Amino acid sequence: MRFQVSLLLSATLAMVVSAMPQFLESNHEGYSVMDMESEPVSEAGEILGSPTYFVPEEFDDYEQDVDLYFDDWKNQVINQHNAYRRHYGAGPVTWSDQLYSGTLQWAKQCQFHHSNGHYGENLAAGTGNAYGFTDGLKSWMDEASKYDYNHPGFSSGTGHFTQVVWKGSHQVACAIANCGANTIFKQPSKYVVCRYSPQGNIIGQFPQNVGRPQ
Repeated sequence: MRFQVSLLLSATLAMVVSAMPQFLESNHEGYSVMDMESEPVSEAGEILGSPTYFVPEEFDDYEQDVDLYFDDWKNQVINQHNAYRRHYGAGPVTWSDQLYSGTLQWAKQCQFHHSNGHYGENLAAGTGNAYGFTDGLKSWMDEASKYDYNHPGFSSGTGHFTQVVWKGSHQVACAIANCGANTIFKQPSKYVVCRYSPQGNIIGQFPQNVGRPQ
């Protein structure tokens, strides 16, 4: 049985208490630690332009092929986000090149904590070669079952989900990095960072921004 470890972290407002509870969830596939703060580390990881591995020397036109892979990456991020958002009555998001530059640089640092910018931010990391963007996004959306529509508001256990489907967020950019051993985990890992604009999870605005499933 393949062992896989993953971490999740979602950006919150200063009005929310910063001391988030730590807890461990286990299943048959491995372990998942959610909202766990870790100390910053300095070792950088190798950034991937897309979730597909490729060797530049195997292509006749390297720059053209990199552009094609990056287009595939952007389409994957947008299409998967919008599929989830439609299910919760939210309009589509578009790709933001402006957000991407900083997202890329943050992912490369392999530091599992928030950058605290003026945007929403979801983080996920996991071990194993198969871990990627789809896994990170699904883990955020798995929180939907815990959201209490009768008492709408922020929760450390649902903050990733509410940011993904936040109706007031209209742009997104995501990056993924290969991080070395002893950075985020003892083992080599993948680090997924997504940023959203305008940011979600704003206190007092949950009822109108987090829709019920349709």
